[in-house]
Formats: sequence, structure tokens, C-alpha cells
Amino acid sequence: MANNWIVIKEWPELILQRLQDAGVARIILNRPDKRNCWNREMCEAFLQSLEIIRADKSLKCCITKGAGPVFSSGLDLKFLREVSNGPLLDWDRPTLTIQIANALRGFPRIMIAQIHGYCLGGALGIMNCHDLVYAAEDVQIGMPEILRGSFGQLVTSTLLHGGVPQKKLSHIALVGRNFSGKEADALGVVSQAVPAAELEDFTVGIAREIASRHLGPLEHHKITVQLGRDLGISQAVQVDQLVGSRLRHEMDPLGDVENYLGSQKGGPNIGYKRPDLK
Repeated sequence: MANNWIVIKEWPELILQRLQDAGVARIILNRPDKRNCWNREMCEAFLQSLEIIRADKSLKCCITKGAGPVFSSGLDLKFLREVSNGPLLDWDRPTLTIQIANALRGFPRIMIAQIHGYCLGGALGIMNCHDLVYAAEDVQIGMPEILRGSFGQLVTSTLLHGGVPQKKLSHIALVGRNFSGKEADALGVVSQAVPAAELEDFTVGIAREIASRHLGPLEHHKITVQLGRDLGISQAVQVDQLVGSRLRHEMDPLGDVENYLGSQKGGPNIGYKRPDLK
């Protein structure tokens, strides 16, 4: 199937696109000459792009990828120096990168990171805040912060809460060696690693499948994951019940059960579509 991407808006550091007739948006980090490192302008454009997507209910998921040979080399160190040398922020006022992390976790669409080349430092932290991550098997992922003199803000917390065992996390951070997409898949850092030549088609194919489904269950899955991940099991189960009640106010989860059951005879059929798809 041909993929026809249409530009919604373009900034010097970022491009926002939509896939024609598919309900999929795509954010392209567009500083290839700087290995797509995040500066102030890119951060601000990324946040603006999320608001554009939010306003369009037909866009159900969004891919983040990097232009050129890499996903992102991390945060622009000149940008970090500018922030560090400026007025000291109060501890309760999040930096731009923390704003992006919070926005991604709470954003009412499914966010997919598509990573290739390498993904380092702060870019790894931002990657971790996506709902799904598909990686080239040969992508290089790493935390160079300690070598530079930092500790891995955002990366450490998101890897730890993402389920990476403490000793594996400490090895990644303290030793400072990169690990591959295959290794990231084994650790659970990414959703799946695929051969680099297949990454684009694979990721877009997954996005198409997700966007073919009803927006209600997609949003409510994300609510459950993002609220439940920081709770104990009893509270998480209670959240599931509350979110289920919220979903039933928006749609009837059993509204087409006969047709659904008929479509699944002989094994799982992901091609089933509800008649009330929006």
C-alpha cells in the first residue's frame, strides 16, 4: 500500500505530516545536520504539533521519527548551557524537555517512536515516554551523561519506571557503552526491534492498524496505563474499573459483539472493524 504523506505544518526544526486517509500523523525531527539534537525551537515546535493533532479527532496515533541517518543524538548541549546559565528555575517549574515528557504521557493519542541510527541521552528519555517504540535492530542506544558530568535526568527515571532492572540500568548509565536495538528488545526498552531496512514499513503498518480502530478504546487504554503504572495492584485494578465506567459513557464496548465473534472464528482476525468507527 502506497504511503502518501501530506505536510500539515513545517517549522525549520520539525515537520508535521498526516498519512492520507489513514488517521496517522507523523512528527519528523528535522535537524539532520545536527543529528536531530533537541534545542529550544524543536521543543517548542514539538509541543505545538501535539496541540494541532489534539484538535483533529481523526488523527488517532502519531509517529515520531528523525530525518537523516539518526533518530536523535540527545539534547543540544548549547541549549542545555543556555538553560543552565539562565535564571534558576523553581523546582516546580518543568523544563521544556520535562514538559514534553509529561505531554507525551498524558496525550490522548497513541504515540509511536520510530528509532534508527542512534538514540542517546535526553532523546532516550523522550523516547521512553512514547506508548510504543519500534527500533532498527542495529540502532545504538545509550546514556553518555556520566562521562560528560551529569547523571541522566529523565532517562534514569523513565528507564527505571519502564521496568529495566536496577542493575541493568546502572550498567547502562555507569559503564556508558551503547546497546543495540536487539538488546533493547530483550530488556523491554522497546516494543520490538526489526531489521533496519524494514523499520519504516513496519512502523507505518502498525500505525495504520491502530488508526483503523475506534478512538474510545485507544484513549482509555492509555488512561489506564498512565494512571496505573505508578500505583499498587489494588489501586491499579480500581482504576481499571473506573476507566471502564468512563468508556461506557462514550461508547458501548459490546455494541457489535455478534459480528465481532463471527469475524474471529478460526483464529484472531485483526481486520475486524466496528461499524461505529469515527
